[in-house]
Parts: sequence; structure tokens; C-alpha cells
Amino acid sequence: MATKVVPLTDHIVLKAVEQEEVTLSGIVIPDSAKEKPQHGHVVSVGPGKLNEAGVLETIDLQAGDRVLYQKYTGQEITVDQDDYIVIRFQDVLAKLEETAAEAPAPKATRGRK
Repeated sequence: MATKVVPLTDHIVLKAVEQEEVTLSGIVIPDSAKEKPQHGHVVSVGPGKLNEAGVLETIDLQAGDRVLYQKYTGQEITVDQDDYIVIRFQDVLAKLEETAAEAPAPKATRGRK
């Protein structure tokens, strides 16, 4: 039976993006020697947080989004052998979006008269 992690208030559950690093000579650098990644995929998002006026401020993220978050933040948890990071929305620095490779702008040509 799988367990779904549902965050409360303005918390976000992330799956950290793991990248295996290999040097040019073919040596694999172990995770213990690397810095922790600072971006991850959103697994689930809390409903938001009430502001001072009592209005619910929702979070503009959804499951599947890729985000960049602050270094040394969040709580690492393991649920059903899956590792997650739970962070607050205020620790999200940016939403990462994939862009299609842009074609180079056409060169200006001079018309001959």
C-alpha cells in the first residue's frame, strides 16, 4: 500500500533531482562528496496560508513543476522507501521551465534593385 504525503499550510513536498556526476576520466563522484541539489520536482502542495487579513494565500505551484529552492532548507523525510524534502513556499526561489531551443534570428538581407 502506497502512502501519499499531503503537506499542510504553505508547505511543499519535493523529490530532489539526483544527478550522477562523472569526471572526464570516468571516475564517479559519490553523493557523500557532492553538495545537495537545490532543485526538485514538486510532488504535492499544501492549500496555502492565511494572511493577517484572514484571506487564504494559495501557492502557485502544482505537482510536476520543477523548482529551485534555497540551500540548507527543508526537512528530509523517507516514506515507503522514497526520499522527499518538505519546504515552505517562502524557500522557493524560482520555478524552472523548459524552453524549446530557439532558432537563430534571420539575418537581414539587402534587396537588390
